[in-house]
Amino acid sequence: VQLQASGGGLVQAGGSLRLSCAASGLIFSTKTMNWYRQAPGKQRDLVAAIYSYGGTNYADSVKGRFTISRDNAKRMVYLQMDSLKPEDTAVYYCNTGGLSNGSWGRGTQVTVSS
Repeated sequence: VQLQASGGGLVQAGGSLRLSCAASGLIFSTKTMNWYRQAPGKQRDLVAAIYSYGGTNYADSVKGRFTISRDNAKRMVYLQMDSLKPEDTAVYYCNTGGLSNGSWGRGTQVTVSS
């Protein structure tokens, strides 16, 4: 399994970013896809998940601001991040399979300035 995340960057508070993750080596349409993030000195936390049937789940801290979506034909998963806050600053990782036994891509840095 290979996961390649992109789209991070530096943005002012209140701004938006869209992260993308390209997946290969798996039957993408059958997999739950996740976005995690890890801030310096903190644990890696689940931000959003999208299930094979299209249902979604969000961390309370991002509900109403972030939107996860997927394109099964392209084997892509996205994270639209709006109304960004400085506390959203972290390395964001694309994942399938969960925290303990999942597959991870190289993260993408998101920095939100105040």
